[in-house]
Amino acid sequence: MTINEDALAGALPGGSLRGIVVLDITRVVAGPFCSMQLADLGATVIKIENPRDPDYARDFPPMLGGDGGAEEGAEFSAFFAQFNRNKLGLTIDLSTGEGKELLKKLARRADVLVENFRPGTMDKLGVGYDVLRRENPRLVYTAISGYGQTGPYRRRPAYDNSAQATGGLWSMNGFPDRPPARVGTIIGDLSATLYAVIGTLAALRHAEKTGEGQLVDVSQQDSVLSLTENAVVSYTVEGKVPGPLGNEHPFVKPYELYPCKDGFVFFGGYTDKFWRLSCELFGTPELAEDPELDTMAKRFTAEVYERRVRPILHEWFAEKTKTELEEIAGDAVPLSAVRNIGEVVEDPQIAARDMIVDVEYPEFGELRMFGSPIKLGATPARPRGLAPRVGEHTATVLRTLADVDEQGLADLRASGAV
Repeated sequence: MTINEDALAGALPGGSLRGIVVLDITRVVAGPFCSMQLADLGATVIKIENPRDPDYARDFPPMLGGDGGAEEGAEFSAFFAQFNRNKLGLTIDLSTGEGKELLKKLARRADVLVENFRPGTMDKLGVGYDVLRRENPRLVYTAISGYGQTGPYRRRPAYDNSAQATGGLWSMNGFPDRPPARVGTIIGDLSATLYAVIGTLAALRHAEKTGEGQLVDVSQQDSVLSLTENAVVSYTVEGKVPGPLGNEHPFVKPYELYPCKDGFVFFGGYTDKFWRLSCELFGTPELAEDPELDTMAKRFTAEVYERRVRPILHEWFAEKTKTELEEIAGDAVPLSAVRNIGEVVEDPQIAARDMIVDVEYPEFGELRMFGSPIKLGATPARPRGLAPRVGEHTATVLRTLADVDEQGLADLRASGAV
């Protein structure tokens, strides 16, 4: 479709997705992170919020600016800002008749709609996929939910932990002598987001070729299940139910966390090549010829690993710092310091990859946040963008995409539709 992109403040110049209009009716992370990826790549993303019940992630810490005082608007959520950068802010109350008609009008000019409500919610509001595709047969309608649009669990409420629990990941994480532990980030939300981006781009390509849009249905439970590596085939082929392994791999050894003088490192020198190099680098070349340790298969044996290999690694690492160990390993063998987030933010490799970006919020100060891991040579992602205030661009968006004049906007405001 053709739009007056220059009229939509915030549309990114030169992005791969420039000209793609995305209606973002999402909250918290799973939906907003999906549309943020599209915005970073140049799409015009319009974040639609209820004027009386906006995205409650706007209240999530940490907060930029202010001192926690009572002045309204004195703070801005850095959490919200990171996941909603480069978007335009529009308010619509979809419970009103005028709001429903306004969304239909916008859908006619849009390429993508992303929502992360419980299945059936948009249908109940009268603006579900079957309704909107009649307005625009080319529309790609991306729905992210806990359990998907089909199946017996489809109406169940879900959070990230719900997906980790029902997708099998929680049961596998942690240590064998302790209760299972959740993965230390919202992997259910984030994995669903990334699959939603992939599905959206695939559906867009199909729509561009055929003029036919489609429903992109992504479940957090499905997404988590796909991250369980060899667990499914271990069960279906051998009848094994994988449990928590701590920092160990199911069969590859050595391949885990090891203590050192000032913390921990990951060491993965398990192949014959890497083992031989490691023995040389750490001053024990004779161990590469040791008949108990000279093949990968022997080192994989649990008894040999515990009796011989682990003590050797302890001797190599215990009196050296993370930095010293990384310097010894260099570019030769896989050894990495386990860094905390403060160390990661200041890491020179992260800086070289432009993975910590800074933006200035005029009223609140500077925000440093993660950048985009997608590196494109000709049309790079542009993660340095601001997140909108509630409804900040309502007038501009409605004037440009819905042909609403000043009187029409005044009427919509008076009715509470925007």
